[in-house]
Amino acid sequence: MLNPRLIRKTRLASVSLTLTIAASFLTGAVTVAQAHFLSRIIASVFLAHQTLATVTPLLLWLAALSILRAGAVWSGQIFAQRTAGRVKAALRDRLVAHVMALGPQFTRTERSGELINTAVEGIEALDAYFSQYVPQVAAAALIPLTIVIFVFPNDVLSGLVLLLTAPIIPVFMILIGSIAEEMTQKQWRSLSRMSAHFLDVLQGLTTLKLLGRSRAQVKTIADISDRFRDATMAVLRVAFLSALVLEMAATLSTAVVAVEIGVRLLYAKIAFQQALFVLILAPEFYQPLRMLGARFHAGMAGTAAAKRIFAILDTPLPKPPPTPPKPAPRRFTIALENVRVAFDDGTRPALNGVSFTIADGETVALVGRSGAGKSTIAHLLLRFIAPQSGIITVDGAPLHQLDMAAWRAKIGWVPQMPYLFDATIVENIKLANPAASSADVRRAARLAHAEAFIEALPRGYDTRIGERGARLSGGQAQRIALARAFLKDAPFIIFDEATANLDPRHEAEIHAAMAALLANRTALMIAHRLNTITAADKIVVLDGGTVRESGSHAELLAQSGLYHQLFRAFQGAI
Repeated sequence: MLNPRLIRKTRLASVSLTLTIAASFLTGAVTVAQAHFLSRIIASVFLAHQTLATVTPLLLWLAALSILRAGAVWSGQIFAQRTAGRVKAALRDRLVAHVMALGPQFTRTERSGELINTAVEGIEALDAYFSQYVPQVAAAALIPLTIVIFVFPNDVLSGLVLLLTAPIIPVFMILIGSIAEEMTQKQWRSLSRMSAHFLDVLQGLTTLKLLGRSRAQVKTIADISDRFRDATMAVLRVAFLSALVLEMAATLSTAVVAVEIGVRLLYAKIAFQQALFVLILAPEFYQPLRMLGARFHAGMAGTAAAKRIFAILDTPLPKPPPTPPKPAPRRFTIALENVRVAFDDGTRPALNGVSFTIADGETVALVGRSGAGKSTIAHLLLRFIAPQSGIITVDGAPLHQLDMAAWRAKIGWVPQMPYLFDATIVENIKLANPAASSADVRRAARLAHAEAFIEALPRGYDTRIGERGARLSGGQAQRIALARAFLKDAPFIIFDEATANLDPRHEAEIHAAMAALLANRTALMIAHRLNTITAADKIVVLDGGTVRESGSHAELLAQSGLYHQLFRAFQGAI
């Protein structure tokens, strides 16, 4: 079961694979030479009654060939491992790069645990495919062929018997493999579901404890584990059954060769040395085919993992611009013109003809009920997604024609729930500018009003904050995200309710810092609380994916429209 796409990946390690195949060919040739010398030695001693001194040179040749064969087998395994290592590394790099290029819009539709399982266990499942199965396919083709080539000149009948019985093992292997393939796919899907669910449980353990559902999840995980165990045992049962069948087929085939040689030897139809030569090679002829059957299941496991890997790699990336990307301008005006976005293959509309402008140096606030399309607009401007129709322009140039990396370098983003990595505080802040000095990091933290709590930590800026900032409060994590924005010093800032997790005193401090940050910059603020948007130059009110109103705070209140209703309903906290 050679997967064409996986085989094409071996071009990444063509030298190692070629050496692996060469080692298999050398093993076959040495096996024939060993059989030749061994048959001569036995015939000389048994029939010609030669002494040890007479056959010593032949014994030395036999010992040298044994060492050479061991070296060929060892080197073949080494080169096979190198092939697997290089292909795995290249495929993992490509998989991770592709997921990164697909962006958060793709990962939000997938289960994190399943993606992790694919990137780790899925790639590792290919190790046995490239280091065992593929080399064994080469060995199963080359070694029996080499043996047959040397058997035919010595005994045509035995050569024909070998050729006629050889297909029996692959046929049984394919028949049993067709049964095991679906079981292997089921096993892989079960492992992916278990990994995904286990990660979900770990990430939500606090919530489960508070709701008293942790014990129920233990039972759920146990049930999933039992299903995975049952799937694994089903695969193993088929594997053991196939091993039994293949061993029986190889043994019976060898027995057929032994019987026909024995009968002809009994009636003096074949010379003793010829008969012994063929009889020694018969088990060696079937051995690579038996090993191929044993490693066939490693091939199926790799193929099952590859289906999911290639499914991710086949997910289309955003189309690149037809012309070379243009450099992003330093100062700009952003315009959305009749932009439409729908998710789930167009069945779930998010934006329905949105049009508004963010002028250079202007602060624009987006308000509206949940699901109105505010975050979708932010993701459009960050180029995580692309509109299905309409256009977004930057100083008249289509946004999709700008160099993506250069454009994102000009954006500072402060989400409502910032992601912090399991690293030190200084490392988390310097993500915005890896080349920043310690003084720059401290200045950014000071502007974000984070310096006081950072210095109170056991190791200050060198304190590890845990996964997702587990050792920090929500407000502290938000100020680390703000420090990133200050350190990046980008001309365009996107705020997704940057003060949502702050107490009133710190909120006032951050508002002052934000005012300093927004000076002479363009900004888009996704707002839920009134006090974050009253000073905005323009407020855009979204409802159902469309722009319902637009204007300043005072103008919108005077219109007594949707903005006024939100203001009255939430008493300023919209």
